[in-house]
Amino acid sequence: MEINQIQFEKSSAVYTECPKTSKAEYAFIGRSNVGKSSLINMLARQKNLAKTSSQPGKTQLINHFIVNNHWYLVDLPGYGYAKVGKNMREKWEKTTVEYITKRENLTCVFVLIDSRIPPQKSDLEFMQFLGQNAIPFVIIFTKIDKLSKTQLEKSSDEFLTEMEKYWAELPPVFYSSATKTDGREDILRFIADTNKNITQ
Repeated sequence: MEINQIQFEKSSAVYTECPKTSKAEYAFIGRSNVGKSSLINMLARQKNLAKTSSQPGKTQLINHFIVNNHWYLVDLPGYGYAKVGKNMREKWEKTTVEYITKRENLTCVFVLIDSRIPPQKSDLEFMQFLGQNAIPFVIIFTKIDKLSKTQLEKSSDEFLTEMEKYWAELPPVFYSSATKTDGREDILRFIADTNKNITQ
């Protein structure tokens, strides 16, 4: 699948403000500074579609982008560390939880994991939350260009081994580099195949 057209539709502070639609939605989320906006821009082949920043916590709202007038890419606020007050952080978390658990046309959540760091409690807990609520999700290891092949294998194996302590079956896994566009075709192919299964 190729993205021929993508445009920002709206930002929502709460899930009830999201677009009234039945189109499939694919949400992207991860710890602050995981490279989420850069990944979205890479998928869209646009430099400034999603706002990137070296300052964690840039995404504060639920951002909807309509793709090929067929499905939605959704940019969610990150979780974990961000230089904001506790009340603001709790507000973001509530917004995200309500969207994930109540948005009926949410098709899949892409959980972004920084390939350079050890397994983080917040990532593992978030995926457990998705499992407990029967929310389909996949994993994307980001920033793989920062590691050698051996380092990447060790890092991802460590993370997946940690997951196997809690999961009988692991979700699909993708590997990406926003700077080298690694993983782009695989991720978009997964979305295209999922959309076909929905319409069958």
